[in-house]
Amino acid sequence: MRLLLHQLRNEQRLFWRSRELAFFTFALPIVFFVLLGSVYGGDRIEGVRGSSYLLAGLLGYGLSATTFAGLAIVTVIRREDGILKRLRGTPLPAWAYLGAVLASTLLVYALQTACLILLGHLLFDTPIPQRWLSLALALLVGGLAFAALGLALTAAVRSAEGSSAVVNAVYLPMAFISGSFFSPHSFPGFLEAIAEVLPLTYFIDLVRDIVLAHRPIWQSWEPVAVIAAWGAVGLLAALRWFRWQPRQG
Repeated sequence: MRLLLHQLRNEQRLFWRSRELAFFTFALPIVFFVLLGSVYGGDRIEGVRGSSYLLAGLLGYGLSATTFAGLAIVTVIRREDGILKRLRGTPLPAWAYLGAVLASTLLVYALQTACLILLGHLLFDTPIPQRWLSLALALLVGGLAFAALGLALTAAVRSAEGSSAVVNAVYLPMAFISGSFFSPHSFPGFLEAIAEVLPLTYFIDLVRDIVLAHRPIWQSWEPVAVIAAWGAVGLLAALRWFRWQPRQG
């Protein structure tokens, strides 16, 4: 446990010292929320004020940017730079390293969520969520599932140079199609069909149930089950194909 906490402190230092990583995974969802909220935050979307509807969507975008894309890119870069290989030769156990990376990622996302909720309340008068426990459980389930998917995706990336391109090609279309920025019900039929199978769609629906409809998480078992199933698939794929050794040359 001491090694885990020590590595967690190191992961936090590394994250906040990387300006690019901190901006694109932590700050960019907040920037999008402020910009889009200023544009249509006062409109009505599906009977809900636009800023509140957008808040739930940006919590989903932040999830995919932080626990999925950010984790996948960092892991690939460390793998191809030989850092993961060298870590295997140190006294730090693999479980402690991966646990610290996951805990650091979830901590960043929790802080991002708090900033989005606070800014939404101060700037756009969005209500503070009433179901705090349900929201925390939803964020935890989503964070673990998308982290597993992010680790699984690293097996498909062959180089550090291509990590951003591959990951962005996956998570950015997913964020748009899943309704992070707009209502997916206005999309063409084929996009709605794609959205119906994406895990981010179910996470955003779950958050909107909790934040907008004030439902406890146990009343939204279907999206929880789908998110957990995707997470299980990601975990199995990561256990099977995750590599500590560089794939280049």
